[in-house]
Amino acid sequence: MAGELDGRVALVTGGSRGIGRATALRLAEMGATVAVNYNASAGPAEEVVSQITVAGGNGAAFAADVADPKAVEALIAAVVGKFGKLDILVNNAGIVRDNIMMRMSLDEWDAVFNTNLRSMFITCQAALRGMMRNRWGRIINLTSVVALSGNSGQANYVAAKAGVIGLSKSLAREYASRSITVNAIAPGYIDTDIVAAISENLQTEMIKQIPLGRIGKPEEVADAIAFLASERAAYITGQVLSVNGGMYM
Repeated sequence: MAGELDGRVALVTGGSRGIGRATALRLAEMGATVAVNYNASAGPAEEVVSQITVAGGNGAAFAADVADPKAVEALIAAVVGKFGKLDILVNNAGIVRDNIMMRMSLDEWDAVFNTNLRSMFITCQAALRGMMRNRWGRIINLTSVVALSGNSGQANYVAAKAGVIGLSKSLAREYASRSITVNAIAPGYIDTDIVAAISENLQTEMIKQIPLGRIGKPEEVADAIAFLASERAAYITGQVLSVNGGMYM
């Protein structure tokens, strides 16, 4: 698979850590030039770029709040200005603001929707212009296992991630004629900063819900994303690929 994405340019939002970091490294390993987006984590983003270049790849870090339309326009323009085009968009940036429904504030609702769903509309809209001209593109949007199953205390997160699925399916229908595929990845519990912050007892209870008996690795999600970005997935669009250890079937 090495070299499979030679000549392609990819943008990974929230690419400085967790699934985004693993994805940026995997796409670069497959030959893509990778734009690593971050909002506040400049140091970790530069470390990802450094790791890419040390391995012989090409990449650069780009700061932008993906919930801000003007910032996204500038981000896409900067990526295209530096690398000449944008072929692959991985919408990975996301946050959580958990609370039970009766205690959830409108600010908590809006913050999650702005970063987890509104941002995907903005980035897809900006990236699609160039993909349409080039008549080729791959968009992979990160949703979640809880978008399929629901989850107590996460009404904002679940609703936003469910919206990602609807957005992805609609865009898949709109742009298939231009050889642009749009798919969603639904990770389960993955070894990221968010899961690491959960107490050991709660993690043990979570693992009991997973038939494969463990938390997933960011690299396992990155491999699924990389597959959907490749020519091997040229006939796959409008789908939700679950990477959850069997937690939800």
